[in-house]
Amino acid sequence: MAVDVTVETVIARPVDEVAAYAADPGHAPEWYANIRSVEWQTPPPVAVGSRMDFVAHFLGRRLTYTYEVVELVPGERLVMATAQGPFPMRTTYTWEPVAGGTRMTLTNTGDPSGFARVAAPVMERAMRRATTQDLARIRAVLEGRS
Repeated sequence: MAVDVTVETVIARPVDEVAAYAADPGHAPEWYANIRSVEWQTPPPVAVGSRMDFVAHFLGRRLTYTYEVVELVPGERLVMATAQGPFPMRTTYTWEPVAGGTRMTLTNTGDPSGFARVAAPVMERAMRRATTQDLARIRAVLEGRS
């Protein structure tokens, strides 16, 4: 069973500001509750081919995985993918101007294998809840700036 979670929010800040902040992996621990740290494998800034190691805690487990940027349209779209582990994942951020600010959409898709496949329905619900909270957090961080 594939996992496909899409969540969006409107952030009362300009698209360029939201996209620049969200697309910088160094900011991930500030707004992702489950991300503990990010280390670059390639030199910043973000570009197609950039690779970063993420350390996360999810459903009581420590996860370490490497994301590679596979698509980047500055200010519009960022796509990162990981092929390792029992849960290969693709994460897509999109940003678009709307009345009052920026609509940010965050999509996580993957095709778990092994035990992760059996747990996919539970994982999908947990991912949706966590992603909703993460977008609320990035909104609060960015809207709290003067």
